[in-house]
Amino acid sequence: MSDHPRRVLIVDDDPAVLQASSILLSRSGFVVDPASSGEVALRQLQERSYSAILSDINMEGMSGLDLLRTIRERDLDTPVILITGGPSLQTAIDAMAWGAHRYLLKPVAPKELIEAVTRAVLLSDLARLKREAFALRGAHGLPVDDEKALNASFTRALDRLAIVFHPIVSMAQQRAIGFEALVRSAEPTLEHPEALLGTAALLGRSDELTRAIYSKIASHAPQLPDDRLLFVNVHPPDLLDHSLHGIGSPLAPFAERIVLEITERASIEKMGDITSIVKNLRLLGYRLAVDDLGTGYAGLSSFTQLSPEIVKLDRSLVDGIDGNPTKQRVVRAMLHLCADLKMQVISEGIEKASERDALVSLGADLLQGYLFGMPASHFNDPPI
Repeated sequence: MSDHPRRVLIVDDDPAVLQASSILLSRSGFVVDPASSGEVALRQLQERSYSAILSDINMEGMSGLDLLRTIRERDLDTPVILITGGPSLQTAIDAMAWGAHRYLLKPVAPKELIEAVTRAVLLSDLARLKREAFALRGAHGLPVDDEKALNASFTRALDRLAIVFHPIVSMAQQRAIGFEALVRSAEPTLEHPEALLGTAALLGRSDELTRAIYSKIASHAPQLPDDRLLFVNVHPPDLLDHSLHGIGSPLAPFAERIVLEITERASIEKMGDITSIVKNLRLLGYRLAVDDLGTGYAGLSSFTQLSPEIVKLDRSLVDGIDGNPTKQRVVRAMLHLCADLKMQVISEGIEKASERDALVSLGADLLQGYLFGMPASHFNDPPI
């Protein structure tokens, strides 16, 4: 845990940029420690921990990518935001592979920087609270009354579970080509998906929740319109459970129309060789997608093992792309790379018509976001 809940380490070898960034974040309520190089930053990290780290990439001596690699060898939780004025596809891939939380392109607007750091700190706090909760449960268990109340609330949430569907549209076809299944619950204390999933993990009832979600999704699958796909989020360890996807499972009868969307790819790195599992899933008819191209904590070896048919372009690259030529160059390069690899790309997080138009001009076809409608309880072609 950082010794201040909003302590941020800023790393840049340009004194003027370092000072300006420090002043901006200090005025926004963060406690800031500046570091003039990657080497200095590592020494400071030995003395204290931080809620977030903001680093330039192009520095003399240790680069921001070298710093990120070194940090990730020691710590998987602390969000690292990288900033560059000379973006390239390889730099973006390396940042993704080593787990950059965000990859910002200069010039960074003050509002964008403050929002990125604020979100990074919140995620850091969430990771810390999860660790503390699991440690508390492992050492002492929950107090009996609290655990009983939480279990009762979770059981009610399971009983009031609902699935909503968010459309994925093709601009070329002018219709939805698929829908992402998202979990909701009418239980007031656990209506937010993160709260529901976190509580399931805390109570040791994650398997129960997963099976309930899959059963609910399967009950809707017969209503899926012809030639549409159904995207189902899958936590990597669940790939090992044959009963969730194999013959006789609720999803198996619809496998040829289901895309298993792999979340939290970082954990795949710890699962060893899953090539045979992926092969068996494809033999059953499933397709695979990964959902964090452009960010995340996952290494590229998971791409090699999964060989996904579909990838999702992270919303951090989509946000504001209509006014950011550098983002446009990076996204255009990613689209071309994925086309060479025979992978379809879904750009997610689209909220403005101008973002849609910019992506289409770059060659994007498959899009997802609130611009095309909110998640709904039925399969509906949205207005495009």
